[in-house]
Formats: sequence, structure tokens, C-alpha cells
Amino acid sequence: MLDKSELEGRIVAALKTVFDPEIPVDIHSLGLIYGVDISDDAFVLVKMTLTTPNCPEAEALPGRVTAKVLDVEGVQGVHVDLVWEPTWTKDMMSDAARLQLGFF
Repeated sequence: MLDKSELEGRIVAALKTVFDPEIPVDIHSLGLIYGVDISDDAFVLVKMTLTTPNCPEAEALPGRVTAKVLDVEGVQGVHVDLVWEPTWTKDMMSDAARLQLGFF
């Protein structure tokens, strides 16, 4: 039986190892991950955005996310859906990320 909560925790941990190369904070703490949905057969849909549509990492970052999620034991497949709504703002960052970047 698939424990989606446990699998999601391991997926989030993997996402916290992906960093925006221009900002020394992981993409999860930056608030770029809008959702992680796991089907009953362990197929994962990651909804994410970028800080800006003109981000130089727009081509590479979704591929890095795909690779990290696929490396999580138990994941059968992954699709990364790059979305632009809602628009990312600094308010989406975790408190720790804001503190690290000096936004307090």
C-alpha cells in the first residue's frame, strides 16, 4: 500500500536539494513549488513556477526537478507542470528564506 504522505515528505526533501543558481536558497523554500500530487500508482505531478518568466534557468530547472523526483525511491514517474498563475512574489518564500536573503 502506497503511503502518499511519507512519499511526499521524501519528495519535498529531494526538492529542497534543488537550488536556484542565482539565489542561494532551495526552490521549495523560495515558494516555487505550488504543489506535489501523487497518484495511487506513484506517478507524481509537480506544479511549479519561476521567479520570473525571463529566468535564465527556465529551460534547465524543470529538468533538474524531474531528475530529483525520479531519484526518490517509490516514484514511478513524474511530470513537472511549469505554471505562471499565481504569479510568484516574495511573500511565497518561507520565513527562513526571507531571513537568509535579508528580507526582514
